[in-house]
Amino acid sequence: MSLRLGDIAPNFKANTSSGEIDFYEYLGDSWGVLFSHPADYTPVCTTELGKTALLKSEFEKRNVKVLALSVDSLEKHKGWINDINETQHTTVNFPIIADEDKSIANAYGMIHPNASETFTVRSLFIIGPDKKVKLMITYPASTGRNFHEVLRVIDSLQLTSVYSVATPADWKEGENVIVVPAVSTEDALKKFPKGVDIVKPYLRYTPQPNK
Repeated sequence: MSLRLGDIAPNFKANTSSGEIDFYEYLGDSWGVLFSHPADYTPVCTTELGKTALLKSEFEKRNVKVLALSVDSLEKHKGWINDINETQHTTVNFPIIADEDKSIANAYGMIHPNASETFTVRSLFIIGPDKKVKLMITYPASTGRNFHEVLRVIDSLQLTSVYSVATPADWKEGENVIVVPAVSTEDALKKFPKGVDIVKPYLRYTPQPNK
């Protein structure tokens, strides 16, 4: 059975480039991003891990811990990290899981047999402090991920987990948000003292409440 939004993310113990970890213990009360890579020493993956390392401060200020996964060995990971640091002008500063037996990849549905029977696709999971899966994105092996979009989604998830709002298309941090339908307009006017712009009874905007 594949994972779905709202499911509890499977816990696991794993050998990583940063030592042995227990996934739940590693996350603690933080949010988590777990993302897979088809193989070590591949060009797109190299740029992705480099970009993630360069965005370390952005993940940290959102209380997000990052882990990458590949089905290659820990020894390969360590050599690859040197290449990433050199070519991407950064320092990889998060664990890369060595999932040689593919147990974690299978638990998270990262292997899609019609794409590859042996390698993971580019799966990415955002996991909340409650250990539930909040978002899943899957890319083909040929397409690198947009990590600024991952940060944008985290901003939306963290905001909407606290306030009765949703974020519109192309929303960015600081822009107006949408009052969820479950909140009546009467209640919305009380909940959101910055004002409510009623475009339609079901489409009501308000300034981002935590700004």
